[in-house]
Amino acid sequence: MICAFIASVRGVFGIVPVCRALTAHGISVSPRTYHDRRVRPASRRAVRDAWLTAILAGLFEPDERGRRKPESLYGAVKAWAYLRRQGITVARCTVERLMRANGWRGNVRGPRRVRTTVPEPADPRAPDLVNRDFAAQRPGQLLVCDFTYVPLAGGGFGYTAFVIDAFAGTICGWECSLSRAAAFVQRALAQASAHLRRAGAAPGICHSDAGSQYTSVRYGESLTLAGLAGSVGTVGDAYDNALAETTIGLYKAECVRHGSPFRGGPLRTAGDIEKITAAWVHWYNHERLMHRTGLRPPAEADAACRASRPA
Repeated sequence: MICAFIASVRGVFGIVPVCRALTAHGISVSPRTYHDRRVRPASRRAVRDAWLTAILAGLFEPDERGRRKPESLYGAVKAWAYLRRQGITVARCTVERLMRANGWRGNVRGPRRVRTTVPEPADPRAPDLVNRDFAAQRPGQLLVCDFTYVPLAGGGFGYTAFVIDAFAGTICGWECSLSRAAAFVQRALAQASAHLRRAGAAPGICHSDAGSQYTSVRYGESLTLAGLAGSVGTVGDAYDNALAETTIGLYKAECVRHGSPFRGGPLRTAGDIEKITAAWVHWYNHERLMHRTGLRPPAEADAACRASRPA
């Protein structure tokens, strides 16, 4: 830092006067030290830091089209894990230091403002079979459901419903709509049911909040046809469906918000929402590193579980 300061003012004051002034103020530095530092080759740490910084810049900085990679959403821990999965051996503290020095940081979630859960008092509700215990020992043992709003550029909202497998957090069903009618959550459930059949997973419990879409008669029929046992949390308590709320929080922060690497412009139609949601869900399932799975993508954790169990 001192040599960089001398270099910045040497054209005005000269090297020797600047070194004398610094020494008089208690910063001992000689002209010879300055010249030796200028011609000394970069240290091994500086060379490696420059190499790692270039790699991290490829994650966090936009390309020539102004687009950033989805991994730009990672904080230091997941950026470190991502580099290790690419075969790059590096200490986590080094990644933290380089990200801090370059002003790179992970994505931060914002507050949820719009209420989407509207209960219907007349609808019968299934009992709560989960009781806030979202641990699952195998894929398909526990599914959680919820939907959220997506603001549209022309005003109003679209909606996206998700069905999440609690074992590894895999999104096994999703659907977008411009209406909050129950049909779109049923289509998301049908996708999830087909996903479980293809994976050979036995159906278990399907848990949701007490919104009218999830307590309707037709939704109950869809659960029965899929072989799933319905479960509903209490009214107005997000903790009763915390896993789905967490996934929706990631969706809003990583996919929907302005500046997201998945967005290419304003969201005006249901097709715009479907486009970014499809890209995000694919990345989330197959590439996003998750703490709950040991910094592996959900699909990788699911495959490892299936491979370890007898047919």
